Amino acid sequence: MSYMTQILLWISDSMLLPDIVLILILFVYSLFLLGGFFSLYLRLMGNHKTLHKIMTQADDINISELENLANCPFVSKLKELAALKWHPVRCEKKIAEYHQSHIWDLERSKFLIKVGPMLGLIGTLVPMGPALVGLANGDMASMAYNMQVAFTTTVTGIFISAVGLITYSVKNNWYREEISNLQYVLDLQLHQEKDAIS
Repeated sequence: MSYMTQILLWISDSMLLPDIVLILILFVYSLFLLGGFFSLYLRLMGNHKTLHKIMTQADDINISELENLANCPFVSKLKELAALKWHPVRCEKKIAEYHQSHIWDLERSKFLIKVGPMLGLIGTLVPMGPALVGLANGDMASMAYNMQVAFTTTVTGIFISAVGLITYSVKNNWYREEISNLQYVLDLQLHQEKDAIS
């Protein structure tokens, strides 16, 4: 039985270094993700008036008017739909592609939400064993060091997860609104074509 516990102890201890390396990598990645999030936020706020103008005049929208509007992601997508001549099947496929790209983008945030706490928990529990051994042996310096490692990995893991949660929640709402607006404009265009034929 002691051999088995020693093997498990060795496996557990060997996880600490890779865990810390992964936490550091994900911490840097979460900072880049946070920077991209704020960049997207500034772009969306800068194009808020353009989007409002498009949605209030969606009934009379045409390609020439789109060319005169400020270039933003939503306008670019509308231009692509207009280039397809508002064909219902092709436009629905294009909107589905936009939706899929949004899902792939959100998966990065979901990854941080799930992995951050797991790595933080591993980084917390693994040093607790040596910390308890140090406490039993009266080695307070060893115990303090291992407890410090445990707490810092926990905090970093929570930060990584928090970045993932915030970016996922907010961007998910932005993307849902964009898809809804694209679908609304497409439906209006198809309704106008139907009225023109009849």
